[in-house]
Amino acid sequence: MTKIPNDPMMLLSFINTKLRDFYPDFNTLCDDLELNKDEITSKLSGIDYTYDKNLNRFV
Repeated sequence: MTKIPNDPMMLLSFINTKLRDFYPDFNTLCDDLELNKDEITSKLSGIDYTYDKNLNRFV
């Protein structure tokens, strides 16, 4: 499992950078890095961000 930032804003930056630079979608990122998709989604929804499939980023 990949070490990811605990702070929600740092996590947002980390995930969006990975999506922009390396991954075609959120599911692929989570599978490849062995991350818990629900945990990340929940943490980012806590700061009012949701995944946009068309943009391939959390907005």
